[in-house]
Amino acid sequence: MPKIQNRLEIKQNLLSEIEQLKSDLDTLIDYPITDLEINPQKVQLIESLTLALEELNPFSRPLLYASNLLDGSWLLQYSTAREIRALKRLPLGFLVGRIYQTIDINTASFENKAWVQHSSGLLSGYVRVTATFEPSLQGNDQLPNQKINIDFKKRFLGINQILGIQTNLFDPIRVVEARNPEGRTPSLNITYIDETVRVGRGGDGSLFILTKVNEKL
Repeated sequence: MPKIQNRLEIKQNLLSEIEQLKSDLDTLIDYPITDLEINPQKVQLIESLTLALEELNPFSRPLLYASNLLDGSWLLQYSTAREIRALKRLPLGFLVGRIYQTIDINTASFENKAWVQHSSGLLSGYVRVTATFEPSLQGNDQLPNQKINIDFKKRFLGINQILGIQTNLFDPIRVVEARNPEGRTPSLNITYIDETVRVGRGGDGSLFILTKVNEKL
């Protein structure tokens, strides 16, 4: 019981810290913050709380014992990933809002979807990337653990609202093949998961903190 209580306290402190940082920044609602937007002391605090939470991960093999928790939609809250940082610098006056990841365990696939809107409020749309994944089996361990290998498929760009009016004319406006990094397989370690929070570490060490959401996207 004390271990569970400690885990809940750390999780609450981590989420509260992220929410406080969001309220201090001038961003769209629920935009995930990155390490480039906050001071180094806060970056270290989030990292320390995350490490403490990972130490208390209730599922060391989430792909084997907690795949049902993975399934569904997740809202990105904080990240140190290069691709998330880049969304903060979208061209032509576009601003990024909510970023979701929706996982389908049955098809071993997921999609990342970032909602964007123009600073003028005249246009809004999304950037969407689809991918498949499989457990990464290493050495003599042939059981899924916490690492997945990822194969990115397609990238979509869509505009679904012009002058406040919904439209399907530019949804999507562009579809291209998603590029996987040359010379390596993209991967993700699921270092913590429960019913409401998921933490992942990219193959390059980048951090992702997400919370479960119930809405259909």
